[in-house]
Amino acid sequence: MIIMNETEILALLKKHKEGLLSAEEQDKLDAWYLHTAVNSDLQLSENELQESYELLKSKLPLQYERKVIRLWPRVAVAASILLLLGIGIFYFTKPNQQNIQVVVKPQEIAPGGTRGILTLSNGKQIVLSDISTKDTIAKEGEKEEVTIKMGANGVITYTINPNAAISKEEANSFNTLSTPTGGQYNIVLADGTKVYLNAVSSIKYPTQFNGNKRIVELEGEAYFEVAKNKNKPFIVKSDKQSIEVLGTHFNVHSYNDEAVVKTTLIEGSVAVAFKNQKTILKPGQQSDVSDNFSRIKVREVDTEEAVAWKNGRFKFDNADLKTVMRQLERWYGITVQYRGDVSDVRFNGGTFRNKNLSEVLKVLEFSNIKFKVEGKTVIVYP
Repeated sequence: MIIMNETEILALLKKHKEGLLSAEEQDKLDAWYLHTAVNSDLQLSENELQESYELLKSKLPLQYERKVIRLWPRVAVAASILLLLGIGIFYFTKPNQQNIQVVVKPQEIAPGGTRGILTLSNGKQIVLSDISTKDTIAKEGEKEEVTIKMGANGVITYTINPNAAISKEEANSFNTLSTPTGGQYNIVLADGTKVYLNAVSSIKYPTQFNGNKRIVELEGEAYFEVAKNKNKPFIVKSDKQSIEVLGTHFNVHSYNDEAVVKTTLIEGSVAVAFKNQKTILKPGQQSDVSDNFSRIKVREVDTEEAVAWKNGRFKFDNADLKTVMRQLERWYGITVQYRGDVSDVRFNGGTFRNKNLSEVLKVLEFSNIKFKVEGKTVIVYP
């Protein structure tokens, strides 16, 4: 075994960078690579070894690559990987000044998942992903007549004690379900209505629906499957508008950083009220409301695009770039910066939401847009 101190290793790496290694010095450097690799605890698959070796080659020219691979291909690759992911690559930017820089393989940015926070009427917050017991997680009401449970699939449900004496005039107590960046969550309200909550969203609702209306408040995006009750309309209040239904399926997109509130009807009918206006939607229609509009706009849309998020997909139908990137910001927890004019870029197609960010960006690059990822920041170039 050849033993070299740090100064000797740095000197050899400098000469390697400059292409001045002698055959004897090259053998010493190869031996050091070999020794470093075989004494490493790093465990990588065949694909990971090859992928990281290719990245190493792009960062540091391996002029002796042919010789190394002929002598010990697997060990050479393993040593290269170790240098890349563990120790780093030493190189020099100036002949007379030593600078040591660690070249690290870019970390993948993983997709979001099932994450939510439940806020009870007394202000107590429950981080739902921290709950290990899938059963009763809380009770609400003066006599604990409402039971809140988490099912085996993580869905939150509200059950009213059938023996509880509830007056129609009794005041409602409210809970709030919210999702963070990179989170989504499902809930079944006390009347049987199913709500699918997208990332960076919240819904405030009564633990039981007393009175003659079922009213909830939404911020962000949610898909509703409203339980039918002709005698008690279901009302969704969100920024700038309210939606009234008796029992139907629809999606509401109402983020604070979006100029337009969109309501998309899947089945049944809904009444959308905005300022002093009101309109009835038919299945396949979407209403758009905004402070910039003088009236409610209604148009036929691809409903699959509107609810793609609920079905685990990104789907774009002539979507502008900044709208697309805002979706990625909410789901991957990234910050997007723009370098240049991208106002005319449009996307069609889609991919799955369970993909790492790098895979999604590859799909978007088919539209001749370039992306550079620096930590959790994505820089967009036209």
